[in-house]
Amino acid sequence: MTVAAVIEADGRYLVVEEVAEGNRVFNQPAGHLEPGERLVDAVVREVLEEAGVHFVPEHVIGLYRWINPRSDETHLRVAFAGHLNGSEPGRVLDEPIIAPHWLSYEELVDRREQLRSPLVLGCIDDHLRGRSYPLELLRDFG
Repeated sequence: MTVAAVIEADGRYLVVEEVAEGNRVFNQPAGHLEPGERLVDAVVREVLEEAGVHFVPEHVIGLYRWINPRSDETHLRVAFAGHLNGSEPGRVLDEPIIAPHWLSYEELVDRREQLRSPLVLGCIDDHLRGRSYPLELLRDFG
């Protein structure tokens, strides 16, 4: 299970350039849940660790399942949209992260072959379509 943040400002999307499977790729700030962690807390943590900014989730965009054709591994992603509330300049980012970038939709489409997975544009496309589900959709037990 992974979480991802779709963050848009002035027509540009926050993405991180990272190394995955030996390649430089672009992805939303995203990652796996830690044991006992709530989904909303995980996405806030991942955005801070990967982009050095404070993310405030506002709603769920969708749930996405993708099977990586190289590894045959199934990924289940919960994508959130929201806004930023400050940053931590100089913060050391997680190990595979090269740098955060703000790219337009067109720039992301032009880099389609450099995207970590089809989930990157899929989540943004749904965001642009106005897909929005309340955070209360996600219920934690235990």
